[in-house]
Amino acid sequence: MRIFVTGATGFLGSAIAQELIDGGHQVLGLTRSEDGARSLAAIGAEVHRGDVEDLDSLRRGAGMADGVIHTAFNHDFTRFAANCEADQQAVEAMGTALLGSQRPLVVTSVCMLGTSAPGKPATEDYTNPDHPSPRNASELTAIALAQRGVHVSVVRLPQVHTPVKQGLVTNLIQLAREKGVSAYVGDGLNRWAAVHLSDAVRVYVLAMQKNVAGSRYHAVDEEGISLRTIAETIGRGLNVPVKSIAAEEAPAHFDWLSPFVSRDMPASGALTQERLSWQPKGPGLIADLEAMNYR
Repeated sequence: MRIFVTGATGFLGSAIAQELIDGGHQVLGLTRSEDGARSLAAIGAEVHRGDVEDLDSLRRGAGMADGVIHTAFNHDFTRFAANCEADQQAVEAMGTALLGSQRPLVVTSVCMLGTSAPGKPATEDYTNPDHPSPRNASELTAIALAQRGVHVSVVRLPQVHTPVKQGLVTNLIQLAREKGVSAYVGDGLNRWAAVHLSDAVRVYVLAMQKNVAGSRYHAVDEEGISLRTIAETIGRGLNVPVKSIAAEEAPAHFDWLSPFVSRDMPASGALTQERLSWQPKGPGLIADLEAMNYR
């Protein structure tokens, strides 16, 4: 199959592109830069010039492919709402290009959208159309596309990690390095779910192969690691003190990260393991943090 991959030069998308090529597929990778084009060519992928906000380039890429995996997202959280709106428009554009076919479209979302009640792990079968997160718009668009006959599925992500990068945890490390303290909020017992990059990649490929319209999958290995445990591991790695921050002081200390570090975000991947015959094999988040080179 010829698969159009957005975000094909990014942390997740580049690993998916490599997995697809290793599996005998042809990859058409979206990039806007010369460096990106060179990196795609180096792994044997075709180059598709464009940008995640260039909807015409997305439609052309989807139209040229046997399937689409969409991982591109602008992670500038100072423009979070605008970036979520751009993502929704990208999903709509590529989905529309696939109308009338059985070609798969796999899009990216976040696990917290599957949370039905405080303290309960997010699950694949739960969705709340009124969820306040701007990321919800892309999921709602995917659902609407499925109702129109597009073979779209959604992969929800927790913290995706390696010893080099770990989702939002990477920002916690940077903050601890800058401030000389590794902090958590309150008792630090709120949890974040996690998955190793290699395991997340397999969920995308399996979802594409399964091609069940309207399906949702959780690329989750570890249901929840406490923020206190994460902060303590970072503290040891950086050799800085670890301390609790009062909830009212969190915005000043954590800035844009404050809403996330205060949130309990456990998630289950049990249904995904069953439905895709997927078994996570990679190391856990703490193991990757302990293996990280903090210098």
